[in-house]
Amino acid sequence: MPSYVNAEKCDGCKALDTTACQHICPNDLMVLNTETTKAYNQEAAQCWECYSCVKICPTQAIEVRGYADFVPLGASVTAMRSTEDILWTVQFRDKGIRPKRFKFPIRKGVAEGQAQAFDHYPTGDDDLKSPTLMCEPSGLNTEDGPVKMDKVPTL
Repeated sequence: MPSYVNAEKCDGCKALDTTACQHICPNDLMVLNTETTKAYNQEAAQCWECYSCVKICPTQAIEVRGYADFVPLGASVTAMRSTEDILWTVQFRDKGIRPKRFKFPIRKGVAEGQAQAFDHYPTGDDDLKSPTLMCEPSGLNTEDGPVKMDKVPTL
């Protein structure tokens, strides 16, 4: 579900050199149109769907567009950002069904590049660095794990 900019809500982050969405997009897809001072997603098909732009937009101008086979026409997913958390609202096509809301806290007090995503998930014996994380030893053709090779095998 790639993101798109609602031009009526976008103020181009008050015409700064770069917008918040430009700054945070890991794929450099968000662009500021200098003539209209509105941001836009220059290639929606290349969107990684990380929704960083949706979450950071100060005017909630960036929305999520659902795929037609996955999200029926008329349904929507929107994010509202406050100082403490982000509230995601899922509005169903059938307006008689109450919207679902999901609230997530915003991580604060962490310097850029210093976030520890797995602090809440203790792992014993250095599990995240284990060579068997992806596969059981039997799938690696050895009891102890992958075999180290000095050269590429030939057929």
